[in-house]
Amino acid sequence: MQNLNFNTILKSNYHRPLRFNSVLWLFAFVILLFIFSKGQLPIRVDFAYTLTFLTALAIPVLINFYVLIPNYLKQEKYLIYSVTFIINLVVFATLSSWLLQPILDVLFPSYFFISYVSHKNIYLVFIIFLVATSLLKLTEDWFYFNKNQNQLLKIKNQHIETQLSTLRAQLNPHFLFNSLNVIYALALEKKDGITEAIVQLSDILRYVIYDSDTKRVSLKDEIALLKNYISFQNHRIELPVSTQLNIDIEDENFKIYPMLLLPLLENSYKHGIIAGEINSPIKIALSQKGHQFRFTIENTNLDTSNQLEDKHSGVGLENLKNNLNLVYPNKHQFQTKLQNEVFKVLLTISNEK
Repeated sequence: MQNLNFNTILKSNYHRPLRFNSVLWLFAFVILLFIFSKGQLPIRVDFAYTLTFLTALAIPVLINFYVLIPNYLKQEKYLIYSVTFIINLVVFATLSSWLLQPILDVLFPSYFFISYVSHKNIYLVFIIFLVATSLLKLTEDWFYFNKNQNQLLKIKNQHIETQLSTLRAQLNPHFLFNSLNVIYALALEKKDGITEAIVQLSDILRYVIYDSDTKRVSLKDEIALLKNYISFQNHRIELPVSTQLNIDIEDENFKIYPMLLLPLLENSYKHGIIAGEINSPIKIALSQKGHQFRFTIENTNLDTSNQLEDKHSGVGLENLKNNLNLVYPNKHQFQTKLQNEVFKVLLTISNEK
């Protein structure tokens, strides 16, 4: 996937000055022409007066568009913007009231002009146009900002989905490889349960590859997966005390991201259980109340002092941490602790239902 420059997207030059101003001033010309001709069929003198007045009006509006708004208003310098806005308005409205009539007489000596707008009304027109065009420009900025934000959000979501798909693609072969080792061990020992184990593995893989290919799954399905995996592992290892699974949930349809729990259980079997030896049982506690989900698992640390740093055995846990950061940013806790040769993992998820 191509590298995405999100800042470039947000800062893209959406404003088209020629198109924007052409539409704006054409519309303004039509309105002023209608006002100055008092709704009657305009004559040449009306066109000349309207064009000159509009030119005088355009200067402070363009200064507001391309100097004051970007340099002060958008920089959150509200006081400076307010002051300069007023100065800009007053200066050009005053100049227009003083100079518009003489300029018209110079530019169009063959016409006799009677002022269409009194000195007092010139200020009113300038106020209306500067305020209205400011709101129009800010509306354009808001529209394109939201459009770019939506585009950015869509691209980020696509980026996250791609990352999650990549992580899942890594996890599935990892799980399959470990499971095939179990089948291989059963075959070597010629145990009677190999047929049942293959059926269980088939069910597990169907869930891992197909059923979990969705954004969320229910706790009921994830718990069924854990139980199935525990039964599958029991074919490989005969334990004096079976894995302890304590479940306390209010809603079995509570939704979580798929395949969050299996890597933790798989890791515990890999590092906490050794065939042919006396092992302490794996202890699992799973609870859910309201919008809170909590999962703990602990096992005796038999063959490594740091599962998370082992570059070969830590694939599942590293994928899990990456998934959590992508799917539950600022809504989860993932803690590991090694104490008295017991390795414990705590996972909590908030605000998901």
